[in-house]
Amino acid sequence: MMPPGEALENGAISGEGRMLKRNQRYGSAVYGYTPLQVIHILGRFMRLWSVYATYQYLSQTGVSVIVFMFICILSSTMIFLVLQKPWKGRPLSTSQVVPSVINGGITALYFLLWGKGLESCGPVRAVLAEYAGAVLGVLSAFLYGRGGQIWKKVGGLIAMAASFYFLSQGWTMASYSPFIKESSGEDVSMYEEGKVGLHKMIAPIIAGVLSALRRVIARRVSLKTQQKRRLHAVTIASATCFIFPFAIWQLTLGPNLEKSEHSTSPTWAYLSTILFGIVLIYYVDSFVEDRLHVMASSPKHLMVTGGCIIVFEIVYKMDFSLIGFLICTTILGLGMFEATSLERARRDSIYAVNAAGEEFDDSITMSPLPS
Repeated sequence: MMPPGEALENGAISGEGRMLKRNQRYGSAVYGYTPLQVIHILGRFMRLWSVYATYQYLSQTGVSVIVFMFICILSSTMIFLVLQKPWKGRPLSTSQVVPSVINGGITALYFLLWGKGLESCGPVRAVLAEYAGAVLGVLSAFLYGRGGQIWKKVGGLIAMAASFYFLSQGWTMASYSPFIKESSGEDVSMYEEGKVGLHKMIAPIIAGVLSALRRVIARRVSLKTQQKRRLHAVTIASATCFIFPFAIWQLTLGPNLEKSEHSTSPTWAYLSTILFGIVLIYYVDSFVEDRLHVMASSPKHLMVTGGCIIVFEIVYKMDFSLIGFLICTTILGLGMFEATSLERARRDSIYAVNAAGEEFDDSITMSPLPS
C-alpha cells in the first residue's frame, strides 16, 4: 500500500501534468486560429475586390444589373453543382429541399436588391448595408428576451439606423464629410453619388436583411456540413430559375450600354464576381463560422471588412474620408453588438457550460484517492 504522503505527491504531480497538457492544448488552439484568420481576411479581401471591380464595370457601362447578376449566378450554379453533386449520395428529404427552393427565391431577391444598391449607392454603402441583418436580433429579443434585453436591442437598432443615415449623407466621402472641408481633387478615378438619401439606401438594407434570413434558413434546414453544401447548390440553382424570367424580359427590352472612354473589360468583373463574390465567399464564410465562430453579422466580421474597404478605397482612388468611415463603422459595430447580445450571451453560456463540465471532469480525475 502506498503511503498517503506519496499518494498525495503523485496525485499533485499528475494533476500538474494534466493541467500543463490542457494549457498546451488550449494554447495550440489559440495559435491555430492564426491561419484560420488569414483565410478569413483573404476571403473577404478577394470578395471585396470583386465588389469594386463590379462597381467599376457597372458605373462605366449601362449594362443591366439583372442581366449581370443572372449570368454570374447561372455560372456559379454550374460550379456548385459540379462541386457538390446534390443528386448523389443519400437522397435529400422533401422537408429539406422545399425550404431550400424557397430560400432560392430569397437569395435571388437579395442579389437583385444588392446589385441595385451597389449601382446607386456605391461599394462602401452597399457592403456596410449587408450588416443590416443584425436587426433580426431585435425580433429574437421580442420572442425570447426579457425587458432589459429588448431595450438593449432597441438601442442597437437606433445606433444602426444612425449609422446608415450618416452613410446616406456621404460621411465616408471626403467631398461630403463634415470633418473635411477640402475637395477630393482631380485624382479620383471613380466618382460616386454623395448624398443618396435614405430612399436609395432601402434596397441594400433590405438586401442585408434578406442575406441574414437566408443564412438562418440554411442553418435550420441542414444539420451536417455536407448536407448544407448540397442544399446550397439547390438554393443557388433555384435562385437562377427565379431570376431567369426577369433577365429574359430585360434582354427583350434591348441593351442600354453607355460606354465611357475609360471603359474596362467585363471579363474581370464577371470572373471575380463568380469565383470570389459568390463561390469562394460561401466556403470561406461557412469555414469561418464553423471554426472561428465568427458570424456574418458580428462586429469582428465588420472589422475585417472595414480594413479591406480602407485598402480598396485608397487603391481605387475613391472619394474617401477615413475619419467619417471610422465613425460610421464604429457606430454600426456598437449597434450590431447590442442587437446580437441575446444570441451572443446564449452562445457564451453554452461554451461556459461545456468548459465547466470539462473542468469538473478533470477535477474528479485529478483528485487523489486514499490508498
